[in-house]
Amino acid sequence: MELLRDSIAMVSLAVLVAAVCARAASSWLRPGFPRLAALLPVVAFLAATPLAFTSAIVRGLAAFFLTWLGVFKVILLAAGSGPLDPTLPVLVFVFTAALPVKLRCGGPGAAGVAASKVKPVSPVSCAVKVAVIAAILHVYQYTDQLHLYMRLALYGVHMYCFLDLLLPCIAAAGGALGMELEPQFDRPYLASSLRDFWGRRWNLMVSAILRPSVYDPVRARAGKAAATMATFLVSGLMHEALIYYLTLRPPTGEMTAFFLLHGACCVAEELCARRWAVKGWRPPPRPVSTLLVVVFVTGTAFWLFFPPICRDGGEEALLEEWAAVASFFEDAGRELIRHASDVVMNSKVETCTLYSLTYRKLTIYDCQHGHNNPVNYVTIVVSYYITPCLSP
Repeated sequence: MELLRDSIAMVSLAVLVAAVCARAASSWLRPGFPRLAALLPVVAFLAATPLAFTSAIVRGLAAFFLTWLGVFKVILLAAGSGPLDPTLPVLVFVFTAALPVKLRCGGPGAAGVAASKVKPVSPVSCAVKVAVIAAILHVYQYTDQLHLYMRLALYGVHMYCFLDLLLPCIAAAGGALGMELEPQFDRPYLASSLRDFWGRRWNLMVSAILRPSVYDPVRARAGKAAATMATFLVSGLMHEALIYYLTLRPPTGEMTAFFLLHGACCVAEELCARRWAVKGWRPPPRPVSTLLVVVFVTGTAFWLFFPPICRDGGEEALLEEWAAVASFFEDAGRELIRHASDVVMNSKVETCTLYSLTYRKLTIYDCQHGHNNPVNYVTIVVSYYITPCLSP
């Protein structure tokens, strides 16, 4: 853990410097090839940064934050669009460049600070997700006794709860800095269609990056269907890169196939919806469509999404890391509880000592002034002997 802390500190400092350099270069140069050429070293640095970590979990998160989202943000910055803008304050620019957040637009032009308040993170929701993750980490001790599909289902729930806990917490940190940020998830388990799932509910930061960088340019030239397929193709290729950073194994193409399949189904889904509307047919009930989406996403994930992560010892390595994470937080929790207990006990001892000393002095004063109550003499004796025992 000490090595990990050192790596995170050094990488964070390097990313800070790179983001400041990107802001300075984009302030001096207009959007276009000169700005892109100046930002290429930053792009290369962000692409290589995750390899500085030995932990697969941290490496995967760094690849998502920096190699995917960070690189795309910098490329969009070179074109004069996207969430980054050289007019943003330095702290806001660095936070937006390095983390999966998007500022709410507060006016025309580049991304700005919004006037409306972002929905706060629900403590109850966070507590539930923490409890679910803790329960899943405990169940991981018995994975050898679970069916393959049960394990994959646990991995899916774990991934969703972890991301839905991590990303809003990052957004809350941005809110503490005075930034208004867009939400990252919107209850994807309630999606009524694949388009609803991918476009409006799941990992909205990725959608916000792929729309200006891939979808809009392709749609302007080749139409909506081609833009959808191109967007899912790029998403699949970037997931292949994430799997490489996570497992350090060559890509297999299964991630690309997963997203191309979903892209084709989204196109077919929209065509069917139009045909149904033309014929005047009623769409299926919302519970039925939601169930179909959940079944399709889960089934295709079992088939194409999870196997590249789990094969060749990848599953065991990740489970070992999560077990180490669970052990670390358990030890930290015990230490915190022990420290809090010591503080409470010391506080009680000091309070009892103060009460005993004060009462003893008052009793002596009472006796000295002629109030010969027998209870006072008993109190003097008891407080005289108890006070040294309670003293810390």
